[in-house]
Amino acid sequence: MADDEIQEAATRLLALCRARGWRVATAESCTGGLIAGAMTEIAGSSDVVEGGFVTYSNAAKTALVGVLPELFEQVGAVSAEVARAMAEGALARLPAAELAVSATGIAGPGGATPGKPVGLVHFGLARRNGLVSSHAQIFPGDRAAVRRAAVRYALSLLEQAAAIA
Repeated sequence: MADDEIQEAATRLLALCRARGWRVATAESCTGGLIAGAMTEIAGSSDVVEGGFVTYSNAAKTALVGVLPELFEQVGAVSAEVARAMAEGALARLPAAELAVSATGIAGPGGATPGKPVGLVHFGLARRNGLVSSHAQIFPGDRAAVRRAAVRYALSLLEQAAAIA
């Protein structure tokens, strides 16, 4: 994922977290590990990146980051609630991390349902101090474009959270 904007965002994020002594975790579905990959592409990232979970299936979301199975039945995997649960679960399972981000969405070309179009990605952001938020975006383009845009957005969420102590 050689995108200059992604590399620059990852570099800024790593510098901010390094200055604070913070570590970062990820829980990824539609991005398939690309958020963690963008950070670990930068030399020296091991002092910031704690770890990540690729939770592509609902079963993996439950087994790896503790998303309750009932949540999938109630709101679906592509939802604000699941995104928040994924981020909280990553933070709970990697206690050295201060921040966690998650992404769950529909990268396409198929998978859209009424109210959940291709390009919809829900992000979760969790911080060790208990702050948890969710954010939704609809990104245009093909599968690769949606995934790249999701990585850029996730890195920007982490950067914003790291910038405000």
